[in-house]
Amino acid sequence: MLKYFLPLLALFISTSVFAQKQQFSREEYIQKYYKLAISEMERSGIPASITLAQGCWESQNGNSILATEGNNHFGIKCKSEWTGKKIYHDDDAKHECFRKYAHAEASFIDHSDFLMAGSRYGFLFQLDPKDYAGWARGLKKAGYATDPIYAERLVKIIEEFKLFVYDEYGDNRQLASIPQQKQEPEKPKVANTNLVKTIGSYKIEMRNGLRTIVVPEGETYESLTKKLKLKDWEIYTYNDFGKGKQPRANEILYIEAKYKKANRHHKQHITENGDTMHYIAQRYGLKLRPLLRRNRMNEGDEPAAGQIVYLRNKRPRRG
Repeated sequence: MLKYFLPLLALFISTSVFAQKQQFSREEYIQKYYKLAISEMERSGIPASITLAQGCWESQNGNSILATEGNNHFGIKCKSEWTGKKIYHDDDAKHECFRKYAHAEASFIDHSDFLMAGSRYGFLFQLDPKDYAGWARGLKKAGYATDPIYAERLVKIIEEFKLFVYDEYGDNRQLASIPQQKQEPEKPKVANTNLVKTIGSYKIEMRNGLRTIVVPEGETYESLTKKLKLKDWEIYTYNDFGKGKQPRANEILYIEAKYKKANRHHKQHITENGDTMHYIAQRYGLKLRPLLRRNRMNEGDEPAAGQIVYLRNKRPRRG
């Protein structure tokens, strides 16, 4: 009996050690996802520090069941509008429905979209994009989490790991490396590179290296064109919209021409259920027609869930 028991014990120990090795530390989680958080900051205006801190806390540094089995890094529940895959987990109540994603990138993108689409979070986008403490308090105030010290937790993670350096990201700025926990946080004095200027009541912010605004409540393309001193056709053309369409509150609009292809950091996009080509074009600051041609698609064609959309190079022909 002992000769069978000993190999099983050795297998159990080695399996346990392997499982332990697979656990992400907080530093490893940050290093793995900081570029994705910056990319989402450029698209949405949500501070990268906030996205990273929420990801660290909500996913237990990528080690939670929701993160490992459902790629859900932000604890976002299904809600009535969710039509994608689902995973069930005990939270405030037993067996609650959470969103399940094909990959971590989809979770980060949906986190941004969730905040942008939620009217209760709209006031956050009027904050200075470097005000991580204001964002943390605002998320708690808006009801993102029931934890009474949720804001304090996020701020502690941001300051302990100096995540605010990622809010200072610019195309020509070298990213700082993640410091060790022993170092005392010292906030760098860097000029605000995302906020370019204000036109009237609009903050002009850089996303994907291009000037954008967040649409306030009650605006039309006609009123935006007048206040931003643009030509009638410019907002429609820059955002690939047909004449007559009206903007939605908290929608991001480009106020200068987008690129024909993405930068070298964004070569492909793997689609999640519901992604449209227009959404992908806006996410990466790309003109829609060149994006369609690059992927050998016609106007009106949409990608299937899990499809690779090429952002820089031409889609290979099928053999």
